[in-house]
Amino acid sequence: MTSENTPRPTQGDQGNQRRPAQGKRRGRGDGGLYWSESRQRWIAEVTVGYTPAGRRITRKASDKTKTGALAKLKRKMREYEDGLPAEDGSYTVAQAVEDWLKYGLSNRDANTVKNRRSLAENHVIPDLGARKLAELSADDVDRWLAEKSKKLSTKTLREIRSVLKRAVSRAQARDKVKRNVVLLCEVPTGQPGRPSKALTFEQADALLSAAEDGSAMGAYIVLSLLTGARTEELRELTWSHVVTYVPDRKGWVSVEEAGWQGEEFAVYVWRSVRKGGDTKTVKSRRTLKLPRRCVVALAALWDSQGAARAAGKGASLVFPDENGAKRGPMNVLRAFRRVANRADLKGAEWTPRELRHSFVSLLSDSGMPLEQIARLVGHSGTNVTETVYRHQIRPVIQDGATAMDQLFPESSEGTQPT
Repeated sequence: MTSENTPRPTQGDQGNQRRPAQGKRRGRGDGGLYWSESRQRWIAEVTVGYTPAGRRITRKASDKTKTGALAKLKRKMREYEDGLPAEDGSYTVAQAVEDWLKYGLSNRDANTVKNRRSLAENHVIPDLGARKLAELSADDVDRWLAEKSKKLSTKTLREIRSVLKRAVSRAQARDKVKRNVVLLCEVPTGQPGRPSKALTFEQADALLSAAEDGSAMGAYIVLSLLTGARTEELRELTWSHVVTYVPDRKGWVSVEEAGWQGEEFAVYVWRSVRKGGDTKTVKSRRTLKLPRRCVVALAALWDSQGAARAAGKGASLVFPDENGAKRGPMNVLRAFRRVANRADLKGAEWTPRELRHSFVSLLSDSGMPLEQIARLVGHSGTNVTETVYRHQIRPVIQDGATAMDQLFPESSEGTQPT
């Protein structure tokens, strides 16, 4: 008999009650459906076999309701009967990403690993990390990318999607999840990135004047602007690859051996800071004759490094950092911007790679053919030069305009357009 004040369960409560009804407790290991007080969830369990040692092989599923737990167990049983591996329902997106960062990038360059970890820790894990990987849907990924597209460029969106896709692929290969839903999602259009620009002749002249101070970064800027070498190529440049032509030896000899008395100097752009030390492409491996202004800057730098060479500190590198080690990209950026500020160029608005763009622009304005510019910057053909530096290349297909100007030198009224 119940008290009048005792609330009676409704029909819905009885069908989806949170605790098992009173009765004889099920024996341990018998399977079935039971309430876990510690987890505050219903556990559905069934025995599917035994190991050679006699231990039960079970399949379990849990949910806040009886119906949900039984439905999950039925799905697992169907997969078991079809011979499919059981996915790990507790495995999260963060665990998948961390596993990929730890084991999936073992043969990649250190800078690549650093970049991918930064993308994962700043964009993927904070937004999706707590999500159960088995519950991650294509709609979740689409919404995530759409939200990110409000702030990130299309290139960055492509990269963070790649991080997630590769992490899920690795988890899929290890039976943590059935399929990779990221493959179903396209990269939306993001925010436009800052377009690269080139220095005008006046700006380039001012920067060269500010850079001729005998410092390593000053010589770096002079060499980059007047040869078009990539920043990753100059960071790897050694004195053994700065050469001069010696007639007596009938060949090119390192300035380490021959000094700076020659008439012609060149640099072997044969290495970069990329993995394995290779240049970006086969065509990027080239030998560039040095303009006189580069020779003067390098000779001054060689003299200033005399004490460091004697102490064996960074002796082989042309542009070492303050500790004699290879310069990192941020070290180059900070030092470059200090010199740019001295030239009144607002250093925060420029990057070192735009020295290469300026090299292409200045040569194009001087009338040099596009084919020759492409060879100097190490491109495999003119298509790359035109595509990447399209704003810095003056029009090169001029035959039609020239012919039409000869046929129709003026408008019918005899006036020129304003």
